[in-house]
Amino acid sequence: MLSQDNLAQLKGLKSQMEATKERAEAVIKGTQARYGFAVLDDGREIFIPPQEMLKAFPDDRVRICIRPAKDNRSIADIEKLIDSPLTDFTGRCVRKGKAIFVEPDLPQLNRWLFVPPQARNGAKEGDYLRCAILRHPIRDGKPQAKVLSVLGNDSTPGIENRYCISKYRLPDEWSKSSQADLKQCLSTDPTSQTQQRRDLTDLEFISIDAVKTQDIDDALYAEISEDGWTLFVAIADPTLYVRADSSLHRDIAARGTSMYFHGDVLPMLPEELSQGICALSEGVDRPALLCKISVSDAGEVGQFEFIEATVRSRAKLSYYAVDRYLNGQLDELMSHATPLESLYQVYRALRAQREESHLVMEDRQEFRWILNEERQIEAIEPTEKLLSQKLVEECMIATNCCAARFLAEHETSGPYISHPGFRHDRRDEVRKFLELYAPNLVGQDTDSIEGYRDIMRYLASPGHPLPLRSMANRLLTRAHISAKPGPHMGMALPGYSNCTSPLRKYVDFLVHMQIKAQLSGLPPATRIDQAMLDTVQAQLAACRAATLEAERWLAGNYLTRLTQAKDVTFKAVITHVTSSGFSVRLIDNGLTGFIDLRKDPEKFSYDKWTASLTSTSRRFALEQSVELSFRGMDREERNQSLFAPVPGCGAKEPTVRA
Repeated sequence: MLSQDNLAQLKGLKSQMEATKERAEAVIKGTQARYGFAVLDDGREIFIPPQEMLKAFPDDRVRICIRPAKDNRSIADIEKLIDSPLTDFTGRCVRKGKAIFVEPDLPQLNRWLFVPPQARNGAKEGDYLRCAILRHPIRDGKPQAKVLSVLGNDSTPGIENRYCISKYRLPDEWSKSSQADLKQCLSTDPTSQTQQRRDLTDLEFISIDAVKTQDIDDALYAEISEDGWTLFVAIADPTLYVRADSSLHRDIAARGTSMYFHGDVLPMLPEELSQGICALSEGVDRPALLCKISVSDAGEVGQFEFIEATVRSRAKLSYYAVDRYLNGQLDELMSHATPLESLYQVYRALRAQREESHLVMEDRQEFRWILNEERQIEAIEPTEKLLSQKLVEECMIATNCCAARFLAEHETSGPYISHPGFRHDRRDEVRKFLELYAPNLVGQDTDSIEGYRDIMRYLASPGHPLPLRSMANRLLTRAHISAKPGPHMGMALPGYSNCTSPLRKYVDFLVHMQIKAQLSGLPPATRIDQAMLDTVQAQLAACRAATLEAERWLAGNYLTRLTQAKDVTFKAVITHVTSSGFSVRLIDNGLTGFIDLRKDPEKFSYDKWTASLTSTSRRFALEQSVELSFRGMDREERNQSLFAPVPGCGAKEPTVRA
């Protein structure tokens, strides 16, 4: 037996050990391995060993005990669960023996979750699922999940879209309260309550859109004036029907945009509005927010006016038909020659002025996907941007510029579309880049519209030995939605907003609300600030991620079928280079993918100043032509297609010795 002195020593030792421990709250950060880290509120990261990591999910908030380890580092033991944000999620049903599991499609969570028999909901191996946590692993490290719904399997037509919609939680149904609001919209005529609405049904408006489009956002008309033209852009007016305090408005805001998948559309507005009473359909009177713009002979946008009006579209013309007419190949549209000819002249003036004073994106080869009955890619055809599409685009850009000017002049909180140009945290790199490749432009003010424009024009001009314009992309910011006016450097414009697609885009919907509030002299019905716009931008990012992942999935299926029966290689162009590898775009069909060189037998060195990867025998650089073989899809990188260079691709020229 231990003596009283020994017991006292043990008790003291235990107290000393307890005194060296620290308890705190932390958030769990997972890794691709079995271990993880506890991130404390003060920023410290404490290692969590694999056995402890089994008791929590990534992003869980827990109470931990921090204790010293033998190698002089601290280790966290998880003592209590405080909060777990993991609720429902998507994944795939897998089997091990007789047991059924779900493999979650979640970043940093690479463990299977057991699904007990009573919670399987008919799920079978290979099914794509929507699940929820049934039992948290905090007690014994053995979590359980339950199946909420079975989305389908690889043979289900449209499973790619359906799964991605569910994964990114995109709303695909209207709430009961929104449906009630919609019934009220359809049963009332708000146009009769608007005294200032101007009757412009005598103007010969036409809409130009795709043949199948029914949610027609805009209609155009132009006429000759003393010093140029007057352009009328009529835009659908859904804010007239949707109350700002309604459930329908909240559901529209939650969607943020109409989401266009291949073979599926999730509209931002109920179709009864977007394709019905709000659409600027042919031959019917419709309320519209109209922008009347003076365009000079030189293509400069002068005075403009926003008007709440009633318009009547005389015809819905297809892009293809208008393109043929403008190119002198179709006489069937002669009855609409008056507005078409004026619109064409306005387009030429606006385009020429933009090319002279601003920045215009170069046309890139476009492609059209043709789906079969299984909603898989049957073929991919090259297409070109039509003259008629460019005509509509110039009219929309002019209108959006006027919207930005209107909002700024009335000191509203946007929304504006801003593009700051070069990244401020890379000023030194920008200067070095210019010193290397454009020393004559080193003194340019990179923060001014004129300076940025001149730099971009020089980098894009022909004759450079390297693709300087593409190389500069890594130094640029992204456009964002802002509550404060600012330049759009990417277009070299002093200000820009979006107002021409309120049936499809919530930002445009908000701009309409702001403009109409100013026209009526009333405060805006919806408070717009940067926090709100950040929420909208986050939702738009989720929509883009969902459509991108679904597209990559379809593309991967297509490439798999192309390469199953025979040895097929693809010619491609390198579009982006990183230290890990390079991205490519296939020349024949426009599909994209990635070549990972980290596991290549040769070691490659990355040079950011030449946008290249070089080994002892090979070199890959931006815009270089390469030949590749398809290697499958990377599920962890949102179904990105993976390729590998064929033998000999990228080989350096042999050195010739004198």
